[in-house]
Amino acid sequence: MHTFAAPRTRRFLTLALCLAAGFLPCLSWAGPVLDRIRANGEITLAHRESSVPFSYVDKESLKPVGYALDICRRLAEAVSRQLALPKLNTRYLLVTPANRMAVIEEGQADLECGSTTNNAERREKVAFTIPHYITGARFLVQADMPATQISDFRGKRVVSTKGTTPLKAIIRANTDHLLGMQILEAPDHAKAVEMVERGEADAFVMDDVLLYGLASARPDPSKLKVVGKFLTIEPLAIVLNKNDPEFKRIVDNEMKRLIVSREAHALYERWFMQPIPPHSKPLNLPMNFLLRDFWKYPTDQVPG
Repeated sequence: MHTFAAPRTRRFLTLALCLAAGFLPCLSWAGPVLDRIRANGEITLAHRESSVPFSYVDKESLKPVGYALDICRRLAEAVSRQLALPKLNTRYLLVTPANRMAVIEEGQADLECGSTTNNAERREKVAFTIPHYITGARFLVQADMPATQISDFRGKRVVSTKGTTPLKAIIRANTDHLLGMQILEAPDHAKAVEMVERGEADAFVMDDVLLYGLASARPDPSKLKVVGKFLTIEPLAIVLNKNDPEFKRIVDNEMKRLIVSREAHALYERWFMQPIPPHSKPLNLPMNFLLRDFWKYPTDQVPG
């Protein structure tokens, strides 16, 4: 009669064999995510379609590109080194704001490389590494719209992207201030921008850095503008499975190294200050004081 060890038991047996053989790299991959990466020789990076400049599909090359993706590729290299793998293949998986958490929870992807806010509600299901950007939600409107503050949108049609924290923020603000807005939901950022351009919505509420990126990618960016004060403060971070502390340790340590060595600053410069695909135009967004100060003492601990 054959018996088979449970996954956890198999990991302990493997660890014991590694120790007996004096093979120390084995010590760093006892966990569900690292086990899967080791077994498949592959890491899966989840990316977005239109979260410019963090994670998006370049319409010319049809390849996923962006600031968060470049960071994730560095994290993947650190995982490969830690596991002593001669080669680690990278697979890309397109996700939406609605399904990005489930993809990480269910192990369909190992890192979600985009513009996802680290908050308490999401930390119940997934883990986050150190923020790669800190932003806040504002309004994207047509250039000739006179609105400058949230009260100017009283009774207006305001759209946000399904499954995002700015959507929850504008719903709450609408209720708290009795603004009588008609809140609309779009399946993705690109669709929301199109709704503003076509006059189907008066404003699109989203993280302001994404709004600048989305506007810059439109045929005529001068027809759009970003207005209003921050509705929220959003620490954006790479998402990973919360059930593999060793994997998180590798990711966190590499994020700290990238920040302290200033490699992360160079990546920021590449995507926020220099020409980027698809139109080879720069966003011209210098690093804000929120991120600059946070990176002085990098940590995955954020308020909220």
